[in-house]
Amino acid sequence: MNPADPLARLQPLREPEVIGWWPPAPGWWLLLAIALALVLGILVMLWRRYRGNAYRRQARAQLSELYAAYNETGDTAAFAAATNALLKSVALQVFPREQVAACSGPAWLALLNDSVPGAHCFTDDFSAAVYRGDAANLDAAALHAAAGQWIARHRVNA
Repeated sequence: MNPADPLARLQPLREPEVIGWWPPAPGWWLLLAIALALVLGILVMLWRRYRGNAYRRQARAQLSELYAAYNETGDTAAFAAATNALLKSVALQVFPREQVAACSGPAWLALLNDSVPGAHCFTDDFSAAVYRGDAANLDAAALHAAAGQWIARHRVNA
């Protein structure tokens, strides 16, 4: 050491303690609360949507049972009538009763076709099979696909 050097007599600098990550700053608590509220809100919304679509899941299961029964018997007219009854019961759950209950024939086909955006699945053959018992031209596989699509995709305000 050089006695003439006054800096040599200084003590070494003490470093401050490292700042820990806990507890977080108030801004992080606020961000955590907002994130939890958003996640909870999304979960509640998804749960309500799941519960609100229970009628769709039940109707698709019933439609599968109807189609399995058709595959066993081959009775197209009975399949068309049962499918129509299923579609009517589903429509009564979501559309106003006054709009659905008295619908038949072309008005019923229009309601079915207009409530699925961009798809016109139900033909006059379906109406003929249901209301006149004339199921000679009806394709049961196409009716099953159309009914499944309608149950899955129908919207009340189409």
